[in-house]
Amino acid sequence: MTTPVTVIGAGLGGLTLARVLHLRGVPVTVYDADASAHARTQGGQLDLHEHNGQLALHLADLDEEYRSILHRGGAAQRVCDRHAVVLGDVPDDGSMTKPEALRGDIRRVLLDSLPRGTVRWGKKLVTATAVGNGQHELVFADGSTVTTELLVGADGTWSKVRSLVSEHTPTYTGMSYIDTYLHDVDHRHRASAAIVGNGALYALEPGGGFLAHREADAVIHTYVCMSRPVEWFDAVDFADADATRAVIAAEFDGWAPELTALIAHSDTAPVLRSIYQLPDQHRWARVPGVTLLGDAAHVTVPGGEGANLAMLDGAELAHAIAAHRHDTDAALAAYEAVMFPRSHAEATAAHETVELVFGHDAPHALARLFNGDREKPHHTAKGQCA
Repeated sequence: MTTPVTVIGAGLGGLTLARVLHLRGVPVTVYDADASAHARTQGGQLDLHEHNGQLALHLADLDEEYRSILHRGGAAQRVCDRHAVVLGDVPDDGSMTKPEALRGDIRRVLLDSLPRGTVRWGKKLVTATAVGNGQHELVFADGSTVTTELLVGADGTWSKVRSLVSEHTPTYTGMSYIDTYLHDVDHRHRASAAIVGNGALYALEPGGGFLAHREADAVIHTYVCMSRPVEWFDAVDFADADATRAVIAAEFDGWAPELTALIAHSDTAPVLRSIYQLPDQHRWARVPGVTLLGDAAHVTVPGGEGANLAMLDGAELAHAIAAHRHDTDAALAAYEAVMFPRSHAEATAAHETVELVFGHDAPHALARLFNGDREKPHHTAKGQCA
């Protein structure tokens, strides 16, 4: 079977690409390794920024739909020290500058906007091979094959498509997050609920701490941030949830109990999410018939822009394809000419953000920012590992 546009990965970027292509009348098929749309959780809240995430959803003609899923009041931010002493507070001002929404809800909005059958589930890509004239043959784990005229890798950090255009593979940043949840927090975890507040909490010191967010339905979603070698985490048996909680909590001995409870009393099994990155200026020479978007193209340290960038990549790539329907190389060249410098600039900004929140002067540098002592960056590191 030969298909015009084939997307690998039904994440936010791949689905935004598919939606805008659908609006422009360009046939597209998305293949995803998951068995279904509900096979796994989609991470926590995302602050949708005006200049990329919201713009992408506007280009996808989904303004009304995404505004209906916003977590009103969830954009408040707070920083505290290890003793749970609040050092700075920024209330939710109710603006639409960067409102909050669950990634899973955004994904659902995008999926619902596509014709039935656009996404093919249970299709894990095994190999992608150039077969000439810009076409590629895809082989999936179930034995099926597809030949495509235009291949887009939207398949994340460990992209199978990336090797067609780039020799680079992601490298470990030295930091990992442990993903946990508390449920029914207003009754069962009142002390933790009180310190987290209505939005995001940053309780971070150089190299680690707690990054938590209040979500809808009395849920607190936490990333326990730790600077450790990969081998340190390899020695933790994450299959034993109780033992893992105890091991991770012990690394924060001396921290306030309402903070350590975020891991020690977690209502879900801790999930390890190690942070990897590509070079800040990752780019490739034009390869006929294939390109990348989102983390497949430019995964970097968590700076608050990853999912927003992926959606904008998808929307802009769709516009380029529609504008150059009969010249694939011209479409991909136009897209990459804009995407490369943008992703480089955002990667540089992400490193600055990580230094602000995890650097030698944490948590005081962030507290000064929240208290108005210096100009605010356009994003923070909230919730970008899922």
